[in-house]
Amino acid sequence: QVHLEESGGGSVQAGGSLRLSCTASGDRLSTNCVGWFRQVPGMGREGVAILYTGDSSTYYADSVKGRFTIAHGSAENTWNLQMNNLRPADTANYYCVAMKNNLGLCRYYPFTLNSYDYWGQGTQVAVSP
Repeated sequence: QVHLEESGGGSVQAGGSLRLSCTASGDRLSTNCVGWFRQVPGMGREGVAILYTGDSSTYYADSVKGRFTIAHGSAENTWNLQMNNLRPADTANYYCVAMKNNLGLCRYYPFTLNSYDYWGQGTQVAVSP
């Protein structure tokens, strides 16, 4: 079993920055699709940023383009989400995700929630006006 763990959440004022990190542990993670979703209480989960590790292609929700950047971490099986110019609308619980297979399906369906087999427990991001 693969275990994902997020770190780096917190509270900032609008315009500030945060960096989220995800570390995979347990069984070997052999996927090439990893990323981040978020959820506001009472709302559904939405895709934020996805990384196809095959060629480092990235996919972003329109609401975060130009402000968020997803990238490999410095350690194996880690990936980060750099969030700049944060807005109150970015307030949510952020989850790191990974697919189980290495078919690269995120290239075609990056934000299909049910495609992601592994989910972290989530880390809270709160942005005040």
